[in-house]
Amino acid sequence: MAKDLLFEIGTEEIPAHVMPGTLAQLKEHAEKAFKENRIAFDAIRTLGTPRRTALLVKGLAEKQEDVTSENRGPSVKIAFDADGKPTKAAQGFARGQHVAPEDLVVKDGYVYAEVHEEGQPTAKLLETLLPELVCGLSFPNNMRWGDLDFKFIRPIRWFVALYDKDVIPFELANVKSGRTSRGHRFLSQGDFTIDSAADYETACEENFIIVDQDKRKAMIREQIEEVAMENGGQAEITDDLLEEVLYLVEYPTALCGKFEEKYLQLPPEAVITPMRDHQRYFPVKDAAGKLLPLFITVRNGGREYLETVQHGNERVLRARLADAQFFFDEDRKKSLEEHRDKLKTVVFQQGLGTMYEKTERLATLADFIADELHADEKAHKHAHRAALLSKADLVTGMVTEFTELQGIMGREYAKLDGECEKVAIAIDEHYKPRFAGDSQPATTAGRIVSTADKIDTIVGTFSLGKIPTGSQDPFALRRQALGLVNMMIEAKYHLSLSALVSKSMDLYGIADEAAREKMQQDVADFMRLRLKNVLESVRYDVLDAVLGDVDDLYAVAQRAVAVEAFVAGKDAEKDIQAFVRVGNLAKKAGQAAVDAALFQNDEERALYAAYEEADKAAAEKLQAEDYAGALEAFTQLSQPIDAFFDGVMVMDKDEKIRDNRLGLLKSIDALVKRVADFSKIVTA
Repeated sequence: MAKDLLFEIGTEEIPAHVMPGTLAQLKEHAEKAFKENRIAFDAIRTLGTPRRTALLVKGLAEKQEDVTSENRGPSVKIAFDADGKPTKAAQGFARGQHVAPEDLVVKDGYVYAEVHEEGQPTAKLLETLLPELVCGLSFPNNMRWGDLDFKFIRPIRWFVALYDKDVIPFELANVKSGRTSRGHRFLSQGDFTIDSAADYETACEENFIIVDQDKRKAMIREQIEEVAMENGGQAEITDDLLEEVLYLVEYPTALCGKFEEKYLQLPPEAVITPMRDHQRYFPVKDAAGKLLPLFITVRNGGREYLETVQHGNERVLRARLADAQFFFDEDRKKSLEEHRDKLKTVVFQQGLGTMYEKTERLATLADFIADELHADEKAHKHAHRAALLSKADLVTGMVTEFTELQGIMGREYAKLDGECEKVAIAIDEHYKPRFAGDSQPATTAGRIVSTADKIDTIVGTFSLGKIPTGSQDPFALRRQALGLVNMMIEAKYHLSLSALVSKSMDLYGIADEAAREKMQQDVADFMRLRLKNVLESVRYDVLDAVLGDVDDLYAVAQRAVAVEAFVAGKDAEKDIQAFVRVGNLAKKAGQAAVDAALFQNDEERALYAAYEEADKAAAEKLQAEDYAGALEAFTQLSQPIDAFFDGVMVMDKDEKIRDNRLGLLKSIDALVKRVADFSKIVTA
């Protein structure tokens, strides 16, 4: 008969950002442990609040599944003597398998022991499994307390371990398991007893604990929306803030607070940032999206004394907004361009000069990129100006205090200084994407400055030998490279990566040819891995086929889509085989020179004619970025290639004839590889 299991780990408050991963780990480890120990179950859930991490298992079998195994021992010749009696080898094997020697089975020239292992009671196994689950959890940081050698993210205060109604006894970190949990710090009477695993959620709720995070999340969202509506607005609920608040409370109650309207004169982000990022408040806007002098917060408690809680939160926010107002007023005593001079005192990275010098490089890079993109004069001018001012807000009081506002305050200060709107927007956009899921720059000037900034940072950091390895990426170069790849694809920009890197190296004064060559290779390899991430939905072999040359990031993405569609075609295999045969022999060619006068038979003349026609057709298609069309042109080579190999001896004794034929194959191979290296494609 199956029973339910409850395992609750009670702790001091665990940081909110750690809880989702902890719950996922606990579920994964439990599923693995039960399967490895042959304990059947119906379903597993993990529930959690800041003070408790709980595992609920429905229908956990009362005992392990029995298992029968057939283990092979020594050969018959070794196992039995001339009289057919078991030797010491057979006796030892039988003893090790816990069977009698006469029970050994002879099969295929060997002796076998049939071993039946009866499953152990689940309750007994849980005494070991549950502590192992606790010890198996990993965290970014751990603590030790008292004189214990045990480590955990926060001190453990209690364990509840119930298999139906029975306590699973164990002790860990000087804490013994039982059936006693702890209620809400302020609303409950303290400790409470849980009679059975099935009673867990009800018992928690009776003690003011909403232990189911999904239920608690729905309550929080509903309360916030209701409170906002009651106050004539709409709450701006972001997923990250909602999840953080979710794991800060055990019994949520939303309330609305107010602040002085004078602070609405500040840029909206200057109000929202201290509100949301520092205090975990939800901003409130009107139907038109304009910020209202209201905020919503969620307390960990009931509705008692809400007015007192409201006043306390208002007082804290008022102080933060007063700071913001002060910094804003001080910053406005200078223009953004005047702030830029202070960048001369700020180091970009040790060995890479100051932030002022970085903006000078960005302006030059922006000019180069604008020329490469054939941007119009206005976009070129806006990008240059934005590059010069791009980092000026880093030395303002507002950004020094609220670092999340970098770029945003640059945009606002530029507008107040009378800078062009496009320049102001580009100052903000050049940091995008700031995080996973963030939008890409939407303006030409913003994309240009963003590209310049990312390339400058990557090349500069690589020049110091600080290429990300493993999980270490202190300068967020992977994020910058991913942003660059996504931006090129989204904007449909054809930019030469090698040209960008070369220009950036010029600006850093990297003149050594060996160093320049290594830099090009390192950056190309780095971007190749980012492209793999971005194009992860594409077949792996297709990716291998198109990632040989990543100089044009957008073109790689286009080629990947076209090649994947091509290889899925019903006649693709014969074409691919033809291209691969050509490529294999083309490796032996010294150069791709072809002299038609040296042709000896019709098959090579026909192949050369087909090549010239395909080359012309493909050139037009490639110019138009029609890679599917180029591949279609290549298919016209398939039959002539097969005929060529059937009728021509490529490796002729005459060196000139041999080299000419190899040159023809090398020309065809080079043409096809402008789209893909088909030797990487895996065919059935």
